[in-house]
Amino acid sequence: MAASVRKGRTGDLPAEANAFVGRKGELAAVSGLLDTNRLVTLTGPGGVGKSRLALRAAHLALEDFPGGVWLVELSELQDPSLLTNAVAQATRLAEQTLLPLLEALCEHLARAPLLLVLDTCEHVLDECARVVQELLARVPELHVLATSRQPLGVPGEHLLAVAPLPLGERDDAVALFATRAAAAVPSFALTDANRAGVAAVCARLDGIPLALELAAVRLRGFPLDRLLEGLDSRFELLVSPARPRLARHQTLRTAIGWSHELCTPLERLLWARLSVFAGGWDVEAAEFVCHGGPLDAEEILALLASLTEKSIVTREGDSAAVRYRMLDTVRSFGAEWLGGLGEGEAVRRRHRDYFRWISRQGEAEWLGPGQRMWAERLTAEHANLRLAMEECLAAPEPETALELAGILWYFWFACGFAEEGRGYLERALRRESDGGPEHTLAIWTHRLVTVVPDDLDAAESVSAAYVWLAEERQLAVPALPLTGASLAVRGESARTAVLYGSAPQGPGGGGGAEFFQLLTLAVQAYLLAGQGAFERCATVAERLRADCAKRGELWMRAWGDFFVSLSRIGLGHPEEALRAGREALAAKWRVNDRLGAAAVADLLVVAEACRGEPELAARLLGVSRRLWYAAGLPRLGHSETTIFRREYARRLRADLGDTRFAQAVREGHDLGPDAAVALALGGAWRAEP
Repeated sequence: MAASVRKGRTGDLPAEANAFVGRKGELAAVSGLLDTNRLVTLTGPGGVGKSRLALRAAHLALEDFPGGVWLVELSELQDPSLLTNAVAQATRLAEQTLLPLLEALCEHLARAPLLLVLDTCEHVLDECARVVQELLARVPELHVLATSRQPLGVPGEHLLAVAPLPLGERDDAVALFATRAAAAVPSFALTDANRAGVAAVCARLDGIPLALELAAVRLRGFPLDRLLEGLDSRFELLVSPARPRLARHQTLRTAIGWSHELCTPLERLLWARLSVFAGGWDVEAAEFVCHGGPLDAEEILALLASLTEKSIVTREGDSAAVRYRMLDTVRSFGAEWLGGLGEGEAVRRRHRDYFRWISRQGEAEWLGPGQRMWAERLTAEHANLRLAMEECLAAPEPETALELAGILWYFWFACGFAEEGRGYLERALRRESDGGPEHTLAIWTHRLVTVVPDDLDAAESVSAAYVWLAEERQLAVPALPLTGASLAVRGESARTAVLYGSAPQGPGGGGGAEFFQLLTLAVQAYLLAGQGAFERCATVAERLRADCAKRGELWMRAWGDFFVSLSRIGLGHPEEALRAGREALAAKWRVNDRLGAAAVADLLVVAEACRGEPELAARLLGVSRRLWYAAGLPRLGHSETTIFRREYARRLRADLGDTRFAQAVREGHDLGPDAAVALALGGAWRAEP
């Protein structure tokens, strides 16, 4: 039975890891401020609970923003120039566009009232201010909730200072400590007998939520009175007679420092080495990067479990995909410790080399049954890949950066990160090199991610420049296939035949070479379809599907399904076209190829119209428009953009009438991306009550 499809809410807010305690006044204040202000910034020191408060407020605001509530986590972002990329990725805008990314992002967000939550802005403050000001100016229904240790300084910004929790015996600090203590030690309960002691612990820690949570875990090893004594003794070491109270940041550091003291030497060493990761890690990564000296790789899993129990590390995911991470403040403490040990450079180099190895492994296995796994794995490791790229760019040998940026062609091109990959490739190519294979691979990858189908002039000029470069360097590399596509659109099929008389290998061998051979088949199918040779198009597309099936490959096989569907439409078999088109869409969506998904959705409009389903076809016309927005090419979703869209809009309008046609298109367009794809895959439509 087909699943029903309803509009639903959009956004990507993570589930709240534990119960939110207190802050009723602040939550009401945030809600009120968002009602009347488009930019609200929560300010305060580290550990005071800004991020947690923003996440709770965002969950409470979901019903108020039909365009979605989207969390953009910036703590791991080192390069400010990637801030727009981070917002695009968080809001599911694929970077397969030659439009300036900020312009594409503005078009993408300008569909309904929505809320962006920008978390931890202080280390990229200037770029945050620039991007937020531009977005607010160009997207009238956008609201922004930011967290930062200092204001963004944007006109119209309204500030809300987040203070530590109130310290009375029946106030929020005591309630938070008691809740977290009961989670750590199930036998713990807040009673009249221990309430004063809990309040004393909270007062000693100034009501700072992170310090309270770390202290609550200590109850696993200390009774409450011993916990308070331990805190007192450590604070006394830092208090001078002239300064009886500590500043709040010293309070937090002392609480973290005591947690550090209570770790074993190997736990402290692992804590320090783990601080090199960005955005989390899995066990394999920790074993590779953090082993050495007294720390054996075989010990790391047990030590991770111990650090998790002590709330230094948090564990996420299910048993099949367990990941770990540290809060920023805890990570910063570990990074300082690592610097003191004199190991920073060596551990960062191991981190870089591990992710170079992972990237090579992914490239070798991309055209195979593990493709979806690699797409998901590298997307999860995105922050670490960025960190590795920065380390490579800082290395004295330019080949290091050229190799990593080039070998990630499949990640940039097929997983929706073309804009970011282009930036890294250009930075790597600006450095002097000896023109070896790494340089060739980087150029090939740059051309691959630079060209998109809506700019055929760019395709031809880029590819011509590439051919010139290859000839100058006497490299056995082919012209980019999209040159052939641009010629075919102009009716120059004779020149196309010259270009595609053979299928030479792409640069670098391995996955890149195989990918180029498959891409050549896809372009041949495209050219044949453009000439109306649908039988021959189907033959080439079936060959493409078969070659991909041998490898267990998914992404390129979906293009085979696409061209099979296109040829079946041309031959008058819409039912067969629909089956192949749905297979293509499901695959493209699974590997995050938003551009491919949008192209397939266009095809499904035709298939449903040819099957005599004009109302569904009109909804899918709206779905297609939504997916072109998600792909970062909103212009291709407009009815007047192509002959195809104009013609089918005219036919469907004639079948349904102006009012019903417009309503059906709007119904499809108003679906969130996931619901839109579900409808295109055969989900049964059910209107909102």
